[in-house]
Amino acid sequence: MELMKAEQNKRIKKLALWTWTWVVTMAIATFGPKFIWDDHTFLTVFAIVVNLANGVLMILANRDLFNHFDELQKKLHLEAMALTLGLTIVVGLTFSLLDQTDLIPFDAEIGFLVMFTGVTYLITLFINTKRYQ
Repeated sequence: MELMKAEQNKRIKKLALWTWTWVVTMAIATFGPKFIWDDHTFLTVFAIVVNLANGVLMILANRDLFNHFDELQKKLHLEAMALTLGLTIVVGLTFSLLDQTDLIPFDAEIGFLVMFTGVTYLITLFINTKRYQ
């Protein structure tokens, strides 16, 4: 059991590393063209490709972690993901409609939806974990 926990912690650290690497490359790809390399097309494309590659590696690290979960952990995460996906689509499209019809005084930026997705996943995972304890 202790060996399984150590393996899982190793995979969590690997996922955390790829996640933070992806976040950093996203920031570089977002702000680099304006603040670092003055809209140089090659550097911008290169930064975006590096970010995409980091994103794929983050997804693979996530999959590797999930493949080593026990059945209860898989169930908890799968339910949280299903609810998060559904809510993100419904709320995201509603948010977009509110923006398109000018019923909200600001633009429906993707950052709001990304934050909503993350918070929803954390809350649903927390609720599922409490429910099965």
